[in-house]
Amino acid sequence: MFPRKLLAVFFLVVILLIAGFSKANADELDDINKQISDLTSALNQSIAATKPLESQLKTLTSQIEGIKARVTGIEADLITKQKNIDKSYLAMEKQQDLFDKTVRDFYIKSYYNSPLLAFLSGQSASTITKFLAYQEAIANRDKAIITNIALSIADLEEKSQKLKSEQVRLIASKAALDEQSQKLDEVVKGAKAYQQDVSSKISELSQRQQEILNARSGGFTATIGDSDLADDYNASIKGFREAAPSGSFAAFSFGAFTHRKGMSQYGARGRATSGQDAKTILKAYYGKEPVSKDTGGSIKVSGFGEMDFEGKYLLGIAEMPSSWHPEALKAQAIAARTYAYRYKTEGREICTTEACQVYNDGKAANPPDAWRQAVESTRGQVVEDVVTYYASTHGGFASPIGWDTTDGQGGGNFIDKTYDKIGGSPWLVKAWYRKGYSSSGDSCGRDNPWLSSAEMSDIINAAMVLYNGGNTDETGRITPTTTSCWGGNPYSLDELRRVSDKYSGGISSVTGVSVSQGDGTTNEVVFQTDKGERRLSGGNFKTAFNLRAPGYMSIPQSGFAFFNIEKK
Repeated sequence: MFPRKLLAVFFLVVILLIAGFSKANADELDDINKQISDLTSALNQSIAATKPLESQLKTLTSQIEGIKARVTGIEADLITKQKNIDKSYLAMEKQQDLFDKTVRDFYIKSYYNSPLLAFLSGQSASTITKFLAYQEAIANRDKAIITNIALSIADLEEKSQKLKSEQVRLIASKAALDEQSQKLDEVVKGAKAYQQDVSSKISELSQRQQEILNARSGGFTATIGDSDLADDYNASIKGFREAAPSGSFAAFSFGAFTHRKGMSQYGARGRATSGQDAKTILKAYYGKEPVSKDTGGSIKVSGFGEMDFEGKYLLGIAEMPSSWHPEALKAQAIAARTYAYRYKTEGREICTTEACQVYNDGKAANPPDAWRQAVESTRGQVVEDVVTYYASTHGGFASPIGWDTTDGQGGGNFIDKTYDKIGGSPWLVKAWYRKGYSSSGDSCGRDNPWLSSAEMSDIINAAMVLYNGGNTDETGRITPTTTSCWGGNPYSLDELRRVSDKYSGGISSVTGVSVSQGDGTTNEVVFQTDKGERRLSGGNFKTAFNLRAPGYMSIPQSGFAFFNIEKK
């Protein structure tokens, strides 16, 4: 045994080390908090300063586009004028010969057709008068021809000079417009790049902040890989990261419309493909292996009356595809038998929908061979003293077993370790925005589950009113803005922002988010906003999200909140 003095010194050293570690963490956390505060302030100032500039840019861009449209019209007009001038020059080439000949003839005639010569010719006065009148008419005609052609040439030259002048001015105007537009773009792009850089730094600091807080509270930050594809590309992590606009948000649920009790069907499939037999699968999910019972006789089935329990009812259970691994099918057959066995022994009628378990009379009449074999090979096997709940996907965590992963642990990228993923669940990690499970279900006009910064701000504002003292009249209008699907009289985004301002809301933009996960539960969501940091419990955020998110967006779990918020 250690001497008492040595033991006391040992514990003192341990206490000092722990205190030093805590002090270091506290100092780092305080430093991070200050950096986040300073960066958020700088970011908000930049956004506030850039907004008027963006507005001016939009106005100027609109004006520039209008001017460019007019310039395009002028260019088209100049082209038409140039074509007309070119045609006029071609026509003038034909007139050139006439012009030259007329000028030559005019001067010749003016020399030879002298009135003096006419008088000296000795002809009569009447003849001389007629001759002189004729000469005058010919001279006037030639003068008119010469004058008209000369004026046409002068007009053509003037138009050509004006056209060249307009073209020079047009080129200068276009260059000035392009230069002005480029300068404005550079200013706004520079501001946006600065804001993006600050947002990235805030996100990194928030992540480190969350790591420290998680280390103290036992939580963790989930990291989700790019390879997880849901049955709807836009609802998947991959789709979000590849196709969503920069600055978008999305809420990804771990698990589908699940109560997370008992067996995960996709998890059972994953365990079967990993080499586990039906008994091992059932023990993993229910804590017990099946035993044999006398399950002969009939059961009352809603809408069908009484039927043979083993020979018909169980053959008609349509809860798992018959193409799945035989051991997963056996586990399903035993779970379904156990669930219905209570109804049978108590003489109660069992329903045929998901409220109990799905029965298909057509399948019962002609069951697939794999399912028939699963039912017949497990005949009489049930799990005692357990209500064998099951659901398609649990999202990596099940009740009462805990983490449904290959190592029984969570943390970090737990998704890759889940039996749900090994089983190929399309609903393990998904952003939900349609009715029901179908990837073609009604989406209330939404093409995807992505949220803009303004829409995410709106959900946070809703949470501020809901959980910081909003009265009934105020909370009653917190419903989706998509009235085409939900009706009602919801707040507009601006109205809710104004109402929430007195409840620590009034948020216009979100620049960062971090999420703290626990054992199968989202502990806390931390947002960086234009009004500073806002913290919400996972449950409160889920409620606010399900009340206010547009369309049919939801976090569809029952009785718990286990999700992640992604920001692009």
